[in-house]
Order: sequence, then C-alpha cells, then structure tokens
Amino acid sequence: MDLPQCHRCGRAVLVPLSDFGPRGASLEYKVWACINPTCGFTIRIDKGVVIYGRKIGDPRYRLDET
Repeated sequence: MDLPQCHRCGRAVLVPLSDFGPRGASLEYKVWACINPTCGFTIRIDKGVVIYGRKIGDPRYRLDET
C-alpha cells in the first residue's frame, strides 16, 4: 500500500488506524495519523463528519467516541 504524505509537515506519511464501534463492529480506517511525533496531524470520520488537524493526545480527541 502506498501511504499518502502528510501535507502538514511534509516529512512523514499518514498511516490508517482502525477501531471498533460500541457494538463491536470493525471500523476500518477510522483515523489517518501522521507518524512524525512532532506533527501528529490526524484526519478522522466521526458520525459522518470529517475532522482534521487535531494532534493525537489532544484531550478533545477520543477514539472511543464512535
């Protein structure tokens, strides 16, 4: 799989992360995250809305809110 380059930092790639919904359903590619720890850019889908720009570790960013 060719991974997309992070457009924020331009030095790393975005990797897909999967999760499970509240009823155990698999959610493939729920989040794409930059692997550069100083960047931490993410793109995610939350209830049909695309959210981007939050850094992993941001208290407003919780993967368990599906």
